[in-house]
Amino acid sequence: MSKNKSLYACTACGASFPKWAGQCADCGEWNTLQEVPAEPSGNKGSPRFAGYAGTAATVCALDAVEAVEESRISTGLDELDRVLGGGLVPGSVVLIGGDPGIGKSTVLLQTLCALGAQQGLKPLYVTGEESPQQVSLRAQRLGLETAQVQLLTETQVERILHLAQQVKPKVMVIDSIQTVHTEVLQSAPGSVGQVRESAAQLVRFAKQTGVAVFLVGHVTKEGALAGPRVLEHMVDTVLYFEGDSSSRYRVIRAVKNRFGAVNELGVFAMTDKGLREVKNPSAIFLSRHEEMVAGSVIMVTREGSRPMLVEVQALVDSSHMPNPRRVTLGLDQNRLAMLLAVLHRHGGVVTYDQDVFVNVVGGVRLQETGADLAVLLAILSSLRNQPLPHDLVVFGEVGLAGEIRPVPNGVERLHEAAKHGFKRAIVPKQNAPKEGAIAELQITAVARLVDALNSL
Repeated sequence: MSKNKSLYACTACGASFPKWAGQCADCGEWNTLQEVPAEPSGNKGSPRFAGYAGTAATVCALDAVEAVEESRISTGLDELDRVLGGGLVPGSVVLIGGDPGIGKSTVLLQTLCALGAQQGLKPLYVTGEESPQQVSLRAQRLGLETAQVQLLTETQVERILHLAQQVKPKVMVIDSIQTVHTEVLQSAPGSVGQVRESAAQLVRFAKQTGVAVFLVGHVTKEGALAGPRVLEHMVDTVLYFEGDSSSRYRVIRAVKNRFGAVNELGVFAMTDKGLREVKNPSAIFLSRHEEMVAGSVIMVTREGSRPMLVEVQALVDSSHMPNPRRVTLGLDQNRLAMLLAVLHRHGGVVTYDQDVFVNVVGGVRLQETGADLAVLLAILSSLRNQPLPHDLVVFGEVGLAGEIRPVPNGVERLHEAAKHGFKRAIVPKQNAPKEGAIAELQITAVARLVDALNSL
């Protein structure tokens, strides 16, 4: 058999060369040559997989395409279904990443066992990092039903797809994409070219066969998915595990989803029997202090399609350094510096000689700006050493001019707060209910930062 040929393409200008070099001869950039497969002569397009129905590409009018709602497969975990947008779509490719030991393989093994036991789909678990004995021991430790789950230990993508055509699974897991390689390229598994080409073959297989594919991805020390950024563009859904692996709770966030809402959140608790769903996330993200403490305030955030109560804590202490520290956990550090400047200019509160530490309880990372008002009130409470009322809830975006801007779904957030027993709320003026009041909830609508400070 003839040896597969590959070229080295420059990621900056696109020029290709037969051999690798440190510098691109065309544009002069360094370390930009990546191995790519060479197009064979007489290439007739992408391969069709035997035993599956494939349709040839045709041109049609957009209004002639029938918009049919995608059928979904329940994974057996309601929180995972929520993150996926309502369930698993046949033919979709889901990329899931997270820190080592945070529970990626565990949640996928639980999902495959649930799909096999409840729906008889005979899913396929492909592992390139563990032996069959290790996977079996984990399943026994978690008490899972494994009779319907098929297991394969292989790292060559062509061999994986060949065996998948024989067993014809409906759901397949690749653990992990960094260990898979293709014979088309000569570079080591995990390199940019190998990850990109292996993922391209798996995506093509999923689209032509209707098999739902899960890809496990490693992350870098910064927390981003390892490998080329194009990997996230190729797949349909990207899920991230958030939080500390040493914590009991695990949070899965959807950062991309072609079949549902982004920033949807699924909350799980790690137990000796695997990941268990948390039906009421608001209850675990509140500290429930025995006595009133300064620097703590409750806010209502909205992650995806549901509101959720979280506790924002602040600690302000005198600084003995020329540059006081600004540390955040779960929030944007640059936004904290901006909010402190607004607090000084429009609230008259000086913090230039204070160290400011802000933390979101439970390891949740807040992506929205609705936490601005809660952060400022927590900082002021800690600075004055005056606790805020324990039945108070706040939310709102703070602008540079000192105005309090509205946030989406304000009334829904207020109903969530009232459901958990809160009696007072400080909200933007535009988010106050226009038709009737919410039972047992005293709402203070503010338009400026100074109004929010005076209301306390």
